[in-house]
Parts: sequence; structure tokens; C-alpha cells
Amino acid sequence: MIAEELINQMIPPLKLYDTVDKALRWMDEFRVNELPVSRNRKYMGLATETNLIELPDRSQTLEQIKLEYQDVFVMHHQHFYDVMEAAIKNKIQVVPVLDEEQDYMGIITINDTLAAFGQMSALQGQGSILVLTMQERDYSLGQISRLIEEENVKILSAYVSPDEVDPYNIKLTLKLNTTDLTRIIATLERFEYRVTAQFQDGSKYDVGRDRLDMLFKYLDI
Repeated sequence: MIAEELINQMIPPLKLYDTVDKALRWMDEFRVNELPVSRNRKYMGLATETNLIELPDRSQTLEQIKLEYQDVFVMHHQHFYDVMEAAIKNKIQVVPVLDEEQDYMGIITINDTLAAFGQMSALQGQGSILVLTMQERDYSLGQISRLIEEENVKILSAYVSPDEVDPYNIKLTLKLNTTDLTRIIATLERFEYRVTAQFQDGSKYDVGRDRLDMLFKYLDI
């Protein structure tokens, strides 16, 4: 699941000419601690409740105050793991989403991210999700399928996305019809495929669940 699919269409961005009072009222209405501010479709930063609540003059506009997290956002094609990491690392409840032109598309809330976890079939029933990272030149779904099927496991779906860290790498997300990935991981790593995340039951090697635990800890659930 990618960021664009998780955008919350119910929360509009603030404008620079909006007042501090309006920003605080919207934060209360939408039950978030931050809201994005845009100008001519460009993301300008986040207005935060912590910064606004102490201001004596709530009639001043957002253009008159310092916005935060100008460099914190995800691209629309990034995996929702990246949304989680941005929220956790910066301790924010909303993550802005931009397109290739750096235009503002919307935001994803922490609750949206939790909902995405809930929709992951590997967390709801039988099956697993495996995420591999590799150089684009090394990508061969045929070879990867053969290695997996040799372990009597079927690929139910596959999704290829860019690796935002390295432009020469790609991420391959696989949905498999098994909950036991031990032999599959060993086989793939033997052929120098790097496993970067997975969801499965009862696993000690489960980056996805580690990130979910981090998110729950952050939310103090």
C-alpha cells in the first residue's frame, strides 16, 4: 500500500492568510496536533498546536509565524512503512504527501496508517507479506517466483515500487500463501536478495511488527 492510497480527503490544508484562531479550531475539529499549510499548491510546513497555543494574538495570520517541519513529507509513491517512519521519527500525527512536481496532494494521519495495517491480510489471516530490496538490474520476478515455488509456496500478488533511498534500487512487495517464511527467507538471502520487511505470525524476524510496535509505543496505546 502506497502513500497516495492513504490520503485523508476530509482534512484540507490551511492557507497562509488563515488565522491562528482558525488553525487551532481546525486542529480541535479534526483531532490532530498539526495541520499542513500550503500556498499555490506548494507545501509550506506544518502549523503545530504546541507553537500556536501560546501566542497571545490569535488574530495574526499563519504567514506571520514560523511554520515547522518544512522538510518532512513523503512522496505519493512511497510505501506506508515510510509514512510510519516519518511520523515516528518526527513525533507528528500527520504526514504531508507530495507529487513529482513537489505539489501538495494531502495528508495521512496516524489513524490512517493504523487502518492500513488493519487491511493487511497477513495480519488478518493466513498468509504473509514479504518486502525485498534489490538493484533494478537484478529484478526478475520469474527467478524469484521459481525460488519461492520450490518451497511449495505460491505468490498471490506482487507490487514493485521505487526505493526512495537509492534511485538504482527497487522494492518488491510479495503476498504469499504461507505464514512460515523461514526457508523462503534463507533461500532468497542465499541468492543475495535482501529482505527488508515482513508480516507473519510467530516470527522473530519481523520488521513489520517491530514497526507496528514502535507506532503503538509512540501513540501510547
